Amino acid sequence: MCTVTYLPVGSNQFILTSNRDEKSVRKSALPPRKFVIGAQSVYYPKDQEAGGTWIATSGSDFTLCLLNGAVNKHEHLPPYKISRGLMLLEFFKYNNAEEFASLYSFKGIEPFTLIILESRNVIHVYELIWDGENVTIKLKDAAQPLIWSSVTLYDKEIINDRRMWFNQWLEQDEEHNLEKVMRFHEFGGNGNIYNDLKMNRDGHVLTVSITSIEKSDSGTFMKYKDIVTDKMYSLRII
Repeated sequence: MCTVTYLPVGSNQFILTSNRDEKSVRKSALPPRKFVIGAQSVYYPKDQEAGGTWIATSGSDFTLCLLNGAVNKHEHLPPYKISRGLMLLEFFKYNNAEEFASLYSFKGIEPFTLIILESRNVIHVYELIWDGENVTIKLKDAAQPLIWSSVTLYDKEIINDRRMWFNQWLEQDEEHNLEKVMRFHEFGGNGNIYNDLKMNRDGHVLTVSITSIEKSDSGTFMKYKDIVTDKMYSLRII
């Protein structure tokens, strides 16, 4: 939930990938599987502590990914009304991103950035930001690759460095696929393990998993790599 990239790969096709950076004392997430929210099938890895998730997809309609923090680093002031991971799942009770942004009550939730991909006919990429007081939603350019890094872990200089690494990686190879994106998320950086994409800060906070969701002509696929156990899980979502 701390580094996210979006890569358009064709007409109404994309790859969305997330590195989850977490405290080492937090319970490991359960591998992704299908859940039912209302009448909708939703696929996601499940956080064992709060019961929510940081990344989820319904397949052809919506794909979401969460980052901790808004525009600036904030002070952690619990208790909060609901975990951000459970808030993400509440999205699937709404019809679209703009309805969720206007009707859902975010008051009492810790600040976050939520990436929302709507891909029914054409792809729309929304960036929804809650700073603890106000909610804003922006429509991004879905034709361009995008990268986000959580402001709770990375300062502006490091965020700019990561954007540079991403752009350099894009220039190295014109053809990109899910496996190549996941390799970038695991090995991208400059050798500084504190701030590389797969990070480790003295074993206290570290990258625990990489999740990638690809929508293609043949369907939607999710790959989940548990970094701690070195296990890979794959789901095909019809």
